[in-house]
Amino acid sequence: MQSAVRDWIRWLRDERRSSPHTVDAYTRDLSGFLTFIAGHLGAPPTLAALETLAARDFRAWLARRSNDGLERTSTARALSVLRGFFVWLERNDRARNHAIRTVRTPKQPHAVPKMLDEADATAAVDDIGILASEPWIADRDIAVMTLLYGCGLRISEALGLTRAQAPSGDSIRVLGKGGKERMVPVLPVVREAIEAYITTCPYPLAADEALFRGARGGPLGARAIQRQMQKLRGLLGLPETATPHAMRHSFATHLLAGGGDLRSIQELLGHASLSTTQRYTAVDTEKLLRDYKATHPRAR
Repeated sequence: MQSAVRDWIRWLRDERRSSPHTVDAYTRDLSGFLTFIAGHLGAPPTLAALETLAARDFRAWLARRSNDGLERTSTARALSVLRGFFVWLERNDRARNHAIRTVRTPKQPHAVPKMLDEADATAAVDDIGILASEPWIADRDIAVMTLLYGCGLRISEALGLTRAQAPSGDSIRVLGKGGKERMVPVLPVVREAIEAYITTCPYPLAADEALFRGARGGPLGARAIQRQMQKLRGLLGLPETATPHAMRHSFATHLLAGGGDLRSIQELLGHASLSTTQRYTAVDTEKLLRDYKATHPRAR
């Protein structure tokens, strides 16, 4: 079993090219299942024991997670990880169990991405610099936020850029989830914000090193931007949902509201599935209904 798990993790990391965060999350999910099965069976599970598991055993694990108060979204991901692990075992002639295919995924609440309206998103970009202790840090934070909102990048994608990848033209090459690359258009305001930061940054920026730097010169971590955003919420009276990732959601939602088509937005966001991008249509529809009810004479 230990050998199989090690090989599976190696496959996730080296062949599937999953991010370290994804590998850690998947490993925790599988470990949680194996710990449960050890107690459920009364002995440490072996590959042979996994082959004998019935659908009721998997449902018992799901029931335990529910009793422990874990969110359905978390359980759905864990079940997906477990299915993937069993598929990998079968493909590599380690073990085979088809019972897990009959287990239904817990019904998910309809998740709608949290976004900011245009005024709040613009304020977040323009005003985050006032929280900085030094002018160059202000330029840095504005540049990061402009990237998130202007290009729809994930925070990890923005902070993963090297100096050589800083946009100098009309587009930028982004390395997304699963090592997938995509080209994203760059607005002049985004390019200007990054150029302003590069000009004032006191640290040498080698071509193959991190573009965005922390106060001491090392690579900037996501937590630093998250802390600034938290302070900004209190300063500007923004909702709790105002996070760096909300800027990416706002990018997509505002593009859709402005007439952008789903396929184009899917490419810009780097979504593997169009169904992921379609969540933004619910956001736009909700706003449409709110505006209608607030303004139509017959709605009151």
